[in-house]
Amino acid sequence: MLYRESGSSWWPLLWGPAFAVAGYLVELITGPASAGLWTIVGLGLTLGAVLWVYGRVRTGSVVLTAEEAQFGREKVPVSMIEACRDVGAPTGARVLGGGWSVPKGTTAVPLRLLDGTVVLGWARDPEALLAALRRVVRG
Repeated sequence: MLYRESGSSWWPLLWGPAFAVAGYLVELITGPASAGLWTIVGLGLTLGAVLWVYGRVRTGSVVLTAEEAQFGREKVPVSMIEACRDVGAPTGARVLGGGWSVPKGTTAVPLRLLDGTVVLGWARDPEALLAALRRVVRG
């Protein structure tokens, strides 16, 4: 693996239990508290966070190996990438991974494919991605 960037970390899973504990403590201070209800609330919020984080990881991760580059759920063989240097991004270039635009918090990385089309990869650290791409792409 030459470059890896996760779409999200897993620490947001702590939000649900933290909110449930805070709610339980507030309820305990103000009157009778229901531990069972706050446990269910904490589990429900944690389940929602699991789905959200899993979706972000699946659609927002970038992985580059010697054989392929993966942007979100889309994989491009490195052998199909003609150039990653001095490639301009034309208006309307297709974004890899299936989105309408590059994910929030990332920077577009234009790539020219062997058929001459320019597509947009993306990364939070585009310089590191380009450095890794230059090791496997000749152009």
